[in-house]
Amino acid sequence: VQLQAFGGGLVQAGGSLNVSCTVSGGRISTYPMGWFRQAPGKDREFVAAISWSGERTYYRDSVKGRFSISRNNALNTVYLQMNNLKPEDTAAYYCSAALEGQSYTVYSSDRAYDYWGQGTLVTVSS
Repeated sequence: VQLQAFGGGLVQAGGSLNVSCTVSGGRISTYPMGWFRQAPGKDREFVAAISWSGERTYYRDSVKGRFSISRNNALNTVYLQMNNLKPEDTAAYYCSAALEGQSYTVYSSDRAYDYWGQGTLVTVSS
């Protein structure tokens, strides 16, 4: 299973970006999926998660109301829509897939995920 993230870039504070993650070598229809980020000099942190049914989502507090995670199982793709971006959102964003979970399962711990993408860099200027 391979994950590849796209869509990062440079944006001004208050702007928006939509990053996506395509999966090959497996069908994501039963995979809980997540997004994490890592800023320079900092630990990786959870951003958002979505159950494989898409019925349940979960976000870190600092992005609630600004970020939205979604998925299209037919396209084997997960998205992260980021609005009202702030300089503190600057980081490399990584998508992840878990092999196990119920239709409503979401994971915020990176230890729950089995596969990781290579990351896409998001830079927010002030």
